[in-house]
Amino acid sequence: MKTRTQPWWHPDRMALRAANLKARGAMTRALRRWFENEDFEEVETPALQVSPGLEPHLMAFATELVGSHPDDRLTLRLHTSPEFTMKKLLVAGLPRIFQLAHVYRNGERSPTHSPEFAMLEWYRVGAGYRDLMDDCIGLTRALCAAAGVDILRRGDLTCDPLAAWEVLTVQEAFQRHVGIDLLATAPDPARPDVALLAQAAEAVGIHAHAGDTWEDLFFRISLDRIEPHLGMGRPTFLTDYPVSMAALSRPKPEDGRVAERFELYACGVELANAFGELTDAAVQKARFEADMDLKQALYGERYPIDADFLAALEFGLPDCAGIALGFDRLVMLATNAAAIDDVLWAPVALP
Repeated sequence: MKTRTQPWWHPDRMALRAANLKARGAMTRALRRWFENEDFEEVETPALQVSPGLEPHLMAFATELVGSHPDDRLTLRLHTSPEFTMKKLLVAGLPRIFQLAHVYRNGERSPTHSPEFAMLEWYRVGAGYRDLMDDCIGLTRALCAAAGVDILRRGDLTCDPLAAWEVLTVQEAFQRHVGIDLLATAPDPARPDVALLAQAAEAVGIHAHAGDTWEDLFFRISLDRIEPHLGMGRPTFLTDYPVSMAALSRPKPEDGRVAERFELYACGVELANAFGELTDAAVQKARFEADMDLKQALYGERYPIDADFLAALEFGLPDCAGIALGFDRLVMLATNAAAIDDVLWAPVALP
């Protein structure tokens, strides 16, 4: 029976996903219980935003809001993350919030990517980014228990969430897996030197391409030589990113060369991205402008900066930490699903 050629709604196709979807439901219920026990408030924020998220390499879906008069029109985009609006709620006085949001990223389709997917995002006021590591451990173990599994799997790869989780800095990962002293390639931490990284990479057989930026080369080395080793046997927190890659995170007080940021990996799959959140509006505005300059140079477009978000930062974002976790990917690993569509009730339609 050629079930893969049948439409997704065909009973035979649904039967292939039934166990995965049952596990997804159990994990969804368990995450809400976990956050309730941790005294979090569940929030819901609009997907339509003036500024969808300003990571330079993420592409948003655009639409047009039409008012009561036909000429009253405003370009809006579907958010790539609910981050800006959730932080405004922190400014409004909410101390612990979470959201299981649908988010949208154009141009992304692969076994681990869907243009629309479920993002679990949460924030703690008065917490640091390492406090979120404890959250990840407790939450992941609770969700695995709800799904009836004690091992995360991706094909033949395994990861034990009940084991002691690995904490590895980006600097240590480059030294261990590639033999590169990454921080030495950034004498000025805010402006890392692509020539120095290219020279170090060449020495270990990795060739720079014409026009590469330091970040381009960083990501190529990471994807090819480092990420395949992360989260093998046990989950890995990859921490303390170079400050030039801080995004919305703050510099680490004891070492300004790096930022309070970590990513979580299991079976070589990135599951989450966490920040000790930047609260300085002027610094954040400068980062946004630099990111949009880069997007303009690379892709010929830029998105508006959310002036309301900067106003909220100026008013006073409390010290906090926040994290975004790809819920569909965690369900994939809990069920050993081959592709993200295998854990979705319905996929985004193909043309």
